[in-house]
Amino acid sequence: MTALPPNHPQRIEINDEVHARPPERLSAPARVTYLALIGTPEQREASFRAIASLAERFGATPPAPGANHFSADLGPFRVKWERHSEFVRCKFIVPGDGGEAGPFAAPALAAVPSDWVAALPGEVIAAAHVALLPAGGSPPHHRDIAAAYFGGNVLIGAAVSGQAATAYTDFRIHADGFSRVLILNRDTTPWQAGRITQRLLEIDTYRVLAMLALPVARGLAPLLARGGQELGDITAALVDAGEKDEPELLDRLTRLSAEIDSAQARTRFRFSAAEAYDELVDRRIKELREERIQGLQTFREFTDRRMAPAMQTCRSVSARIESLSQRVARATQLLSTRVDVTRERQNQALLESMNRRVKLQLRLQSTVEGLSVAAITYYIASLVGRVAEALEVAGLHINPSLAEGIAIPLIAGGMAIGIRRVRRLVHRAP
Repeated sequence: MTALPPNHPQRIEINDEVHARPPERLSAPARVTYLALIGTPEQREASFRAIASLAERFGATPPAPGANHFSADLGPFRVKWERHSEFVRCKFIVPGDGGEAGPFAAPALAAVPSDWVAALPGEVIAAAHVALLPAGGSPPHHRDIAAAYFGGNVLIGAAVSGQAATAYTDFRIHADGFSRVLILNRDTTPWQAGRITQRLLEIDTYRVLAMLALPVARGLAPLLARGGQELGDITAALVDAGEKDEPELLDRLTRLSAEIDSAQARTRFRFSAAEAYDELVDRRIKELREERIQGLQTFREFTDRRMAPAMQTCRSVSARIESLSQRVARATQLLSTRVDVTRERQNQALLESMNRRVKLQLRLQSTVEGLSVAAITYYIASLVGRVAEALEVAGLHINPSLAEGIAIPLIAGGMAIGIRRVRRLVHRAP
């Protein structure tokens, strides 16, 4: 055997992912009970512990830590558990048609401990009883099927998988809290019957999960109406707004932007999830390869008629809130530009005012410099006069007044020249 380089750490996991969550093999007659529970990550982890405790109760090996799916034959029933990103789902399978009570009066869930079922964490988002029965020679009319199994409700149904089976449901929640699915098996293998059952249950589950976005979309309608009106009022006020109005308008815009961004953050996941679930419903219906039964809506027609308007509403609301957010951002940018221009104008006026003050200070400084020259000249000339008086007393023939008078222009000229040179040096300094 040729030695290979080491495997990538995720090679085995990624390769086996395509084999994960295979459908359960089903042979008619059989009954299936299906539960899908939505919950928090903590509740989904608690669901893992619950399925492990159920396996231990019946002496089976529990799932490995961290497993996202588990299936086992526990004796009275088979169980399949799967953990998804937003919900967990459980299937319980028992053989037989339920005898005289019928498949829906004696469902597979009756074999599961009731205390364990009641303690399951999370909230039920989908629950269904499935009856897989042999079709027999001549299939009954859909009105007889509706009367016998669905309380006379209008049915949705189609021949599926190249007419290997026929599936019926009314997509209604009956008095026991479960919806019902009837599959009449003509010529399916156990794997094929399991795939048909799984697809029908996933259509029901993903349909409900996608529709969770509809109440969210309806709840956003008042915000969109109020936000659009508020934005219109603000943009209209911007046309004639003065400088004193701009801060108030900017405050209103920022509050509106925060409200819209908050709504987007709360609803973005729900709308994105609805898109993904809607695509899964469409894919599962395609995989059924359904063919029309005269007088019945197909699964495609029912979901398109009911889900398409709801999904379009969600897309429209998502697009409206995105558009409103962009419009508010543009208005905020426009108003911010106006505020910046106003601020620059105020700064320019402030600089001009400071420039005028500097010029006044320079003029005042020049006046003070002239006074300073006169004062310094006066004091120095006085000193010269005192010195001349002292020299006259000492015997020199000097007229103090004449000496002081001659010194005054010399001192004044020298001081003026000195101050001018100092000023030039200051102006040349960097």
